[in-house]
Amino acid sequence: MAAFSLFRRRASLLLGLAVFLPSLVVVAEEEYPVPAEATKQEGVPEGKIEGPFDFKSEIFPGTERQYWIYVPAQYDADKPACSLIVQDGLNRAQQWRLPTICDNLIHAQEMPVTIGVFVTPGVVPPLVENAQPRFNRSFEYDSLGDRYARFLLEELLPEVGKTYNLSNNPNDRALAGASSGGICAFNAAWERPDAFRRVISTIGTYVGLRGGNSFPMLVRKMEPKPLRVFLQDGSQDLNIYAGDWWVANQDMLSALQWAGYDVFHQWGEGGHNGKHGAAVMPAALRWLWRDYPEPIELPPEGGTARRTDILVAGQGWEEVSTGHESAAAPACNGAGELVFSDSKAGRLYVVGEDNKTRIFADQTGSITSLSFTPDGNLLAVKDGKQIVQFDTDGQPSLVAEVNAESVVALPDGYFVSDPSRPAMLWSTYGGKPAVCLQLREPVSHFAPTVDHAFMHLLNKDSCFTLHCRIAAPGQLDQRQEYGFLHASHRDPRCGASGVVLDRQGRAYVTSRMGVQVLDQLGRVHLILAPPSSDELTGLAFGGATGETLYVTAGGSVFLRQLNTQGQGAFEAPVQPPKPRL
Repeated sequence: MAAFSLFRRRASLLLGLAVFLPSLVVVAEEEYPVPAEATKQEGVPEGKIEGPFDFKSEIFPGTERQYWIYVPAQYDADKPACSLIVQDGLNRAQQWRLPTICDNLIHAQEMPVTIGVFVTPGVVPPLVENAQPRFNRSFEYDSLGDRYARFLLEELLPEVGKTYNLSNNPNDRALAGASSGGICAFNAAWERPDAFRRVISTIGTYVGLRGGNSFPMLVRKMEPKPLRVFLQDGSQDLNIYAGDWWVANQDMLSALQWAGYDVFHQWGEGGHNGKHGAAVMPAALRWLWRDYPEPIELPPEGGTARRTDILVAGQGWEEVSTGHESAAAPACNGAGELVFSDSKAGRLYVVGEDNKTRIFADQTGSITSLSFTPDGNLLAVKDGKQIVQFDTDGQPSLVAEVNAESVVALPDGYFVSDPSRPAMLWSTYGGKPAVCLQLREPVSHFAPTVDHAFMHLLNKDSCFTLHCRIAAPGQLDQRQEYGFLHASHRDPRCGASGVVLDRQGRAYVTSRMGVQVLDQLGRVHLILAPPSSDELTGLAFGGATGETLYVTAGGSVFLRQLNTQGQGAFEAPVQPPKPRL
C-alpha cells in the first residue's frame, strides 16, 4: 500500500509537470520581434501627443475619464483628417507602439493623415473614504447597443473637433481596441456603420460577459453592413466562466466570412495580452487603410448562399412619403397600391405606382389598423371601438361596434383582436363579430399563413409569436408559442407590431431590431435593418408585382424591393413549399 501511495504521488507530480511545462514553453515562446515600422526611422517626421485631457460624460452619467490626441506632423487644419479612436487610452496605444507606427505609415503614404484619439473608460469616483470608484469599463465596452457609439459621436468627437478638423465621412473613421475594448470597437461600428466603418479588434471579448456571445449569430442573421474588420487572437487566450476567447474569435471570423464581410485575421499562440497585437499592428493598419480613399461598401453578392435569399443587390430602403405626424397601419390592395394612416392627423393616404402620396380619406378619427377585403374595400379599426369600411372612393360606413386593435380580412370574413377581453373575434361579411378564441394576453397584430391553415399572432412585449390552427371558418384552436424573435440588448420586449407573409410561407415581422424574417418553422433567418431610428409600426407587401415591401416608422413610409412576392390575407390561399427542417 505504501509503495502504491508513493507511485501515485510520483505520477501526480509528473502529470503536474506535464501540464505546467507546456505553459512555460508557450510563455517563453511568446516573444515577437519589434516590427521595423514600430521603431523611429531616420527622416520620418514625428507627430505629437497632446493630453491628458479630462472629460465628463452625460451619456454615462457621473463618469470621468481622460483622453489623449495624437497629431501627425502632416496634419493640415484646412483639410479634414481621418481619425483612429483607441479604447483604453494612451497606455493601449503605447503598448501597440501606435504613435511611431502611424508616423512611419503616414510618411510612407500607407495610411492617410490620421488624428489618434486615445480614450479611457469612465469611472465614477466615490464620495466616501476607503472606497473603490465605480469602474465603468465592462459596462461601456462589453455591452451591446448604441450607447458607446453615441458617446463617441455626440460627446467625445465633437469635443476633439473643436480643436482639430476631423472628417465626418464614415470611411475616414477607424476604431480599435483590445479585449473588451476590441468588442467595444466592433460594436460601435456595428451599431453605427453610418459613422464608423473600419475596425481593429485584438483578443476581442466576444463571450458571455454582457451578451457579446450573440454577435456571431447576429452577424449571420442581420443584413450585411459596410464594415472592414481585422481580428487577432491567440490559442492560449482566456477560457473562463464567460466563455473561450479563442473559440469565440474564430466563431466571429467564421460568421463574418460567411456573411461576405471584408475581414482579415492574424492568429497566434499567445495568451490574453497585447504582445501579438503589437507585432501585427503595422500589417493591421496597412490592411485596414488599403486602397484608401476608396469607400468601404456593402459585402458583395455571391458569397455563402442564404437559405432566405431575398436581398436584391443595390436595393436598400427608400423613403417615399414623409412629414406625417404618425404613419402606421399600411395595407395594399390587389393592384399593389398602398394605403396608410396618420392616426394623429385623422387622415388616410394612398401611394400610387408613381410613389406620390395623395389623401384617400380625411377626418377619419384615429385609424390603427387597415385591411383590404377581396372586393377592394378597406376595413379599419377606428378609435379602438369600431370597425368601419371605406369604399374605393374613401367613403366610410360603420360595420361593427366592438373593442379592437387589429383587423385582418380573409376571403370569407374577417378576424379582429380585442385587447380588452383579451380575445380573437370572427365575423362573416355582413355578420357580427363573435369570440372565436379566448386569450391570456392581448394580440397586437396577426396574419394567416398563405394556405390559411394557421394564424400568426403577435404580442408587442413577447419574443415568441403565437400560432393557432384555423379549424374552420371562424374557429381557432391549438394555440402554441411558435416563432422566436430577437430582442435588442437594452429592451427585452421585441416590439412586434406587424406581420405579413410571402408566397414561400415566410413571415415578416416588424420589431425594434428591424424586420425579422421567419421561415415556416418559426426560425429567424434574416433581419432587415430598420430604415430609420424611429420604431417600426407596420408593414405590407405591394407594388405591381407584389415584390415591394413597405414599412411605416415615425412620420414616414419606406419601401424596399425584395426577391420575393407577398401574399395578401384577402387573396385565395396558396400552398407553400414544404419547409426544410
